[in-house]
Amino acid sequence: MGSTGIGQGIAIPHGRIDGLQKITAVLVTCKPGINFDAIDNQPVDVFFAILVPAEQTEGHLQTLATVAQKLAEKNTIKQIRNAQTNQELYEAIL
Repeated sequence: MGSTGIGQGIAIPHGRIDGLQKITAVLVTCKPGINFDAIDNQPVDVFFAILVPAEQTEGHLQTLATVAQKLAEKNTIKQIRNAQTNQELYEAIL
């Protein structure tokens, strides 16, 4: 349907999964960034993957919007890119 690379080195891959009980997310960074067919054709170094139970269409859209809004904050992205530990990544996205 299209790339989930939203630009500025950020991608939000997402999908609904049959049998999944609750929304699950994973935040991953990589250096250097990788080609991900982002809308700005730049490499992606911040991935926030979201998996949602198949029946939670509304929850999927709400979660996606919330994550996109948070990742649009320059300070959040700066903290994510500077994080050295899993705890620092977790704290950056709160």
